Amino acid sequence: MRVLLTGATGYIGKQLLFELIQQGHEVYCTVRDANRFRIELPASRVKVFEVDFLQQDSLAVLPNNIDAAYYLMHSLSGSIDRFESDELKVALNFKAYINQTTAQQIIYLGGIVNEESLSPHLISRKKVEDLLRSSKVPLTALRAGIIIGSGSASFEIIRDLAEKLPFMITPRWVLTKSQPIASKNVLDFLKGVLGKEFTYHHTYDIAGPDILTYRQMLLDYAKVRNLTRYIITVPVMTPRLSSYWLYFITLFHINWL
Repeated sequence: MRVLLTGATGYIGKQLLFELIQQGHEVYCTVRDANRFRIELPASRVKVFEVDFLQQDSLAVLPNNIDAAYYLMHSLSGSIDRFESDELKVALNFKAYINQTTAQQIIYLGGIVNEESLSPHLISRKKVEDLLRSSKVPLTALRAGIIIGSGSASFEIIRDLAEKLPFMITPRWVLTKSQPIASKNVLDFLKGVLGKEFTYHHTYDIAGPDILTYRQMLLDYAKVRNLTRYIITVPVMTPRLSSYWLYFITLFHINWL
C-alpha cells in the first residue's frame, strides 16, 4: 500500500515507519525540516516531503495517489496559549488535502476521552478527531491513555521526576486515573487497522490492563528503582499553573544535570 505518514519524526511515528517498511508498504513521510530527518531508509520504499501543515500552500508537493494516511501530528510543543488553534488549523489543512486524494482511510491516534471534565489537551484532541471524521475519507480513530516506552514523553517525565525528586509537591492531576499502554502495543494497533474496512468509521479505546494514577506510576517506578519517594498533592492548582509547574520542574532538572 501507499501510505502517508505524518508526524514521522515523533516518538510513535519513527517506530511505525520501520514497521510499515518491514510489512512491504511504500511510505510517504511528512517532516517540517528534512535536514533533521536523518534515518537510513531504502529510497525505493520511502519518500520524504518537507511540508508545514500550518501553511496550506506547502502541501502542494504531497502526492494525491495514496491508499491510507496516518495522522500523528500534534502542536503541544508550541505556545500554551496557541496550541489548540494550531491543532485545529493543522487538521483543517490536512482535511483539505486528504479530500483531494485517492485515500481510503485515515488512521488517527488521539487520547481517551471518557470523562465529563477534560483537560485542554484532550479537548483539543477530540476536536481534531471530530474534524477528521467530517472529511470524505473514512476515519479509524484509536484513543490511547498515556503511552509508556523508553523515549516516550510520559515515561521520560515520570522517570525524571522519580529519579531526581525525593520529595514532591504536586498538582491535583497526579491523582487522575489512566490506563497506560506500552508503545509496542500501540504500534500493533496502528498496523492492525491499516486497510481493514471493518474499522472504517469506528473509534477504539486502546489501553493496558492496569488502571493507575500518575502518583501510583511515580511511586511504582521509584519502588522498582529502590528509591524512597514522598508525594504531597496540592488540592487547588489550575491547569495553567499545572503546566507551568511541570515545565519548570522538567527544565530545572535538565539544566541541573
